[in-house]
Amino acid sequence: QVQLVESGGGLVQPGGSLRLSCAASGITFSRYAMSWYRQAPGKSRALVAVITSDGGSTNYADSIKGRFTISRDNTKNTVYLQMNSLKPEDTAVYFCKAGNICWGQGTQVTVSS
Repeated sequence: QVQLVESGGGLVQPGGSLRLSCAASGITFSRYAMSWYRQAPGKSRALVAVITSDGGSTNYADSIKGRFTISRDNTKNTVYLQMNSLKPEDTAVYFCKAGNICWGQGTQVTVSS
């Protein structure tokens, strides 16, 4: 059974940081590119960042470039999203995705003072 479990979300003040984690099971993790998406209230789910299967290449949405970093540890079957300099507009549910086969359940990130 393929499963992705996100963690690390929460409430943070503007300018703060969070690190999201997504632990995978039931798949050969190292074979899949991994992505982070987010969905704000009333908006469509949008791609935030993607990392290749070997971690050698990454790509980011323009809105978060320079503030967020995606990384992965294939020995731990986990992908991360380090989020710095958070803004209120980063408030959303964040989802990880393995290739085109599976989504996590999401973790809420709220940026507010």
